[in-house]
Amino acid sequence: MAVKKSGSKSAKKAVKKRAKSVPTLSAASAHHIDKLMKVKESWSSQLLRPRTGEAFRSMSAATSPSPENNVVGVGIGERIDGGRHTGVMALKFLVRVKYSDDQLNPNDRLPESADGLPTDVEEVGTFRRFQIPDPRTMIRPGPPGCSVGFEDPNGQVAMAGTFGALVKRGAKRFVLSNNHVLAAENGLPIGAPTFQPGFLDAGVPASTAPIGKLSAFVELRTSLPNLVDCAISEIGDPALVTNSIIKIGVPKGATPAQSNMIVHKFGRTTGYSVGFVETTLMDVLVDYEIGTLTFQDQIIIKGLNGLAFSAAGDSGALIVERNTSRAIGLLFAGSATHTIANHIGDVFKALNVSLS
Repeated sequence: MAVKKSGSKSAKKAVKKRAKSVPTLSAASAHHIDKLMKVKESWSSQLLRPRTGEAFRSMSAATSPSPENNVVGVGIGERIDGGRHTGVMALKFLVRVKYSDDQLNPNDRLPESADGLPTDVEEVGTFRRFQIPDPRTMIRPGPPGCSVGFEDPNGQVAMAGTFGALVKRGAKRFVLSNNHVLAAENGLPIGAPTFQPGFLDAGVPASTAPIGKLSAFVELRTSLPNLVDCAISEIGDPALVTNSIIKIGVPKGATPAQSNMIVHKFGRTTGYSVGFVETTLMDVLVDYEIGTLTFQDQIIIKGLNGLAFSAAGDSGALIVERNTSRAIGLLFAGSATHTIANHIGDVFKALNVSLS
């Protein structure tokens, strides 16, 4: 697609089209909006100038009342007066900090009106691109989707899995993941530390730190069928974690998995992926260090468009229905083509927890 100059006829038509789409409420006429568009263009070109290099760093490092530094947006919107909607369309300035009158000198004041049109000033902070953190690094507060794991008492194994969700029991908060991620397949005592990131991702020397202590796990059984592979680590300091899954956000409750349901997850290895539930009542054999274990009534998920939904290291990730943001399963195993998850209701019941 060709890029058109702002002065071209096509660009001018686009501006007029956008102007017509501006909500006029009951107090704004088409003529009023046209005048606002012209004033907006003038102030925008004056205050919103791109900056690079030293100019960018100096302007971004701190704020000041100067409009050239403080204004980060110029547009058209409803004037808000004392928190109340006025129904009046105005020239709207978005500022990093809304300074009080006694902090402003005459040169720093934005106009109370522009070409006879009303103005409004709204504080929004500094706009920055949203960046997905590397799940294999140390992140504080640690979000679901990042790398977690145990420390091998013998110092022979470096491993990492995924922090699935922040869960609660009463006033206590816990990291939810798999038994084999937090408890080393029944091998660790209650109270063993959980690290973020897992030691496989921590580098040499290790850059990691504990975020919780193993609180409970459902024993993996080699001779009887299993329903879940799950464990929790109690959080000592709530500031160390958050409940917002990387790129997905905070899950909004839980719901039973259903065939053909579209789901997504964020895992330590493959990051964000989308898939669909193929079946919800599959009995499977899964290889562990302690043997080949049987699991009953598991969820099978496949990636969309033939893409892999998960890989080694994604174990522990929470699987969420994409349309409703409700949790449906806890990822724990799979192959190159299929992912296996416990029903989230079985996990919560076994550990006596709920989403936090």
